[in-house]
Amino acid sequence: MKRIKQICGLVALFFVFILQAQRKEIKGQLIADDDVEGIHILNKTAAKFAISNTDGSFVILAKTSDTLFISSLKYENKEVVITQSNEDKETLSVQLTEKINALDKVIVGSLLTGSLQSDLENSDAKTDINFYDLGIPGNVKLPLTQNERKLHDADGGSWGALMGGPFGGGLGLNFHKLLNRISGRTKKLKVIVELDDRDKCINRLRTNYESIIFEKDTLAENLRNEYFLFSQEDENFLRLCEENNEIKLLEYLQQKLKTYRKNRESEDND
Repeated sequence: MKRIKQICGLVALFFVFILQAQRKEIKGQLIADDDVEGIHILNKTAAKFAISNTDGSFVILAKTSDTLFISSLKYENKEVVITQSNEDKETLSVQLTEKINALDKVIVGSLLTGSLQSDLENSDAKTDINFYDLGIPGNVKLPLTQNERKLHDADGGSWGALMGGPFGGGLGLNFHKLLNRISGRTKKLKVIVELDDRDKCINRLRTNYESIIFEKDTLAENLRNEYFLFSQEDENFLRLCEENNEIKLLEYLQQKLKTYRKNRESEDND
């Protein structure tokens, strides 16, 4: 049994090394009408990561058919598939589209005070009727994203799943799960899913609270992207997002802004 695991591990690692060796450094260029610094570029196929420079340039390992996911707070997320031409020329240009936040409708109602705690308490909003109220069975879980499905498939099944075949009588081991663990695919997918979750949460918080946070703060517009990225990198950030406590999240963002400002002041003084 131990011998079989070792052989499978060596085979998986061999293929991983071959695939990585085929990738080249692609010099990319992000194009937009405004600031293009600090934008995340993720090679979803190979789990490679890069961040754009002040002029929008970046370098990332990739090959033909790899998918790059470009994530930004200011621009629409974009997926780009590397072509043979990109690989041959070792260059790539990507045009970004700025996000437009528009209100769907204007609601005339109670006057808001600007205090999140007070406005939540005074709100007359009522919970929508759901299938529990009607006695109808249903599912409250959101559908998995594409990356979450990949992670589920890669790490699915139990270690005790039996496999028949030439080994006779079946082995108490899930080889699909084992190979993904050995090759590092499962670990890479977990990193990608976590990045997705962080981006999703910080984008929602920025949409909801940016005007509140910077109502009396004069942080330059071009530094706000850096501040929000700084805020989402904290190890406790995802845990706070999962708690779904808006007051705690707003307090967290305000505290992070103070820390961010102190860090910049220290860098300026050095």
